Amino acid sequence: MKAKHRKTLEAIFKKPTPSNIEWKDIESLLLSLGAHISEGSGSRIRIQLNEVRAVFHRPHPEKEADKGSVSSMCRFLNNAGVKPDGI
Repeated sequence: MKAKHRKTLEAIFKKPTPSNIEWKDIESLLLSLGAHISEGSGSRIRIQLNEVRAVFHRPHPEKEADKGSVSSMCRFLNNAGVKPDGI
């Protein structure tokens, strides 16, 4: 995993939940982990990683994910068996 992806993963699991993670960095992390991402209607995207599926909304017009999206992504990654080192 690249250092940029590791930094994004650690930020997603950080407490208190940050709200300054750019969505493109989250998608890049997911792709590096082997996730399959497909477009839904509007700003929805469907993500499958390690047999776990979820639907998320890309933030707009902002580039950063809000705290709720980051918390949901943390739960999704946890359910898919992905955690940063040390957790």
